[in-house]
Amino acid sequence: MTPTLLQAADWLFVADNLGLLLRGTAVTVALTAASILLGFVVGFPAGALEVYGSGLPKRAVERAGVVLRGTPLLVIIMMLYFVVSVSDSAFATATAALGLRSAAYQTQIFRGALQSVDEGQLEAARAVAMSRFEAIRHVVVPQALRRSVPGFQNEFTIVLKDTSIAIVIGIGELLTTGQNLYEGGRSTAALEIFLAVSLIYFVLTFATNRSLDRLSDRYAVPEGTA
Repeated sequence: MTPTLLQAADWLFVADNLGLLLRGTAVTVALTAASILLGFVVGFPAGALEVYGSGLPKRAVERAGVVLRGTPLLVIIMMLYFVVSVSDSAFATATAALGLRSAAYQTQIFRGALQSVDEGQLEAARAVAMSRFEAIRHVVVPQALRRSVPGFQNEFTIVLKDTSIAIVIGIGELLTTGQNLYEGGRSTAALEIFLAVSLIYFVLTFATNRSLDRLSDRYAVPEGTA
């Protein structure tokens, strides 16, 4: 078989197995969404605690963040699956690992966003009889969330690509699906398969970033209000 025909056959193999790649893509998207959501649920309160908290809770959050950000994601996944065994489900374990790691970074995103709101706005809210909690909730948080979108874009992209590390505990996400297609001598289309996988990752990242760009532009804090 000539190289041209062989290459054509390889791309035909990819096309024939596109359904499997799309199922792997669905797992990747679900894992990314669940991890980002967990990261937000943990990271936003932690960021607020770093800004407005004090004492032991604040120090505990800061140190936990340092540990999570400084530990390779692969190690976190392996520890949660084989040592701590947080769940019998590989998907749940990967979500916990990716989510906690994301929370450590989202904490810093939200901390910076909260600190970017001028302190004078908090004082003005207190001057009109708002409690400290009400002032933070109704004045600071809405602006901080809007300002956090650019940093959140980067975090989404990182988590999306990091889902590929879940291959170590056998999750059938996009990269795992692609690898399984050419292993065992089923095809010589290794290059074509990984080009297709890369293209899918690019489409996911590009589409999400453009959507978040529009969201950021629409809800941007007007100049001169901070």
